[in-house]
Amino acid sequence: MPYEQALGNSLRDAGLFPPALQITTRDKIGQTSSAVALGGLRTLVATFLNLRAFTFFTEQRWQDVEETFNTIVDLAPRTRYYWETGSWHMAYNAASYYINDSKLPPLRRREAWRMSILKGRAFLERGIRNNPDDWSMLASLGFLLSDSNKYPAFRDRNASFAAAAEAYRKSDETGKALGYVKRSAFYALARVEGREAEALAEARRLYAQGKINHTPTMKALLFVLQAWENPQMDLLASAIEIFETPENAYEALSAHWERTRDGFPVHGVSAALVQLEDRLAIPKDQSVLSNPLPPPGGPDEWFR
Repeated sequence: MPYEQALGNSLRDAGLFPPALQITTRDKIGQTSSAVALGGLRTLVATFLNLRAFTFFTEQRWQDVEETFNTIVDLAPRTRYYWETGSWHMAYNAASYYINDSKLPPLRRREAWRMSILKGRAFLERGIRNNPDDWSMLASLGFLLSDSNKYPAFRDRNASFAAAAEAYRKSDETGKALGYVKRSAFYALARVEGREAEALAEARRLYAQGKINHTPTMKALLFVLQAWENPQMDLLASAIEIFETPENAYEALSAHWERTRDGFPVHGVSAALVQLEDRLAIPKDQSVLSNPLPPPGGPDEWFR
């Protein structure tokens, strides 16, 4: 018995043997499914429960969706799909439902929206603790924490963006992440107040790696962070250097100026747009700066 117990623990630690089925899990899945699971077919039971969760989703039974996915991951804690899908249902599908649910008063809808997002985050973080080397779950957490439709739920915007950057960084460090993860980590970091110097160094490092990182957002943030570092910078010359032509610079910086929902910094952008408009002979009544900025959106607007 001591030998078998030690061997069982070693196999569980290595991820080769599932943990013992908890009594609460047995109660939730029923006698027949419990017998199947004890017979070594846990993933089969998890598959059928996933189909049941999809039915609950189509019926918008969000509490049942949450409870079912909590049971599913007890059965299959190493399966990425269940963690990411369960989190998605909570943080995205349920949260979107409460934005549009007119049967509830605004304050109750707002709190239900926020709690759904927090549950989705907590569920995904639990999945990461069970699978610390899974790059995709870490990237999904970074995406959730920096999503313009979600980060207002976490209230502390700075902390949310910092946590997103850290999640993306850990995803990249697994050595398995796709190329966008490095850029996403930088995009999150660039929105953290007080870490501009660190973000600028990262922007320059990524930009120097070649055109794969020369995205419009990367170029705009490189310009903005350089303007933050050097308020006396020749804005017009810098914009043309980065974007290659005055037309490209004006189009890209105008788009960046209007991205109010994303929370990106805008150091030097308005002054550069004035200089570009003068260079391109754009009439003042056609200036992008003469238009009201798009509302940033968020719960204050959605739950009036």
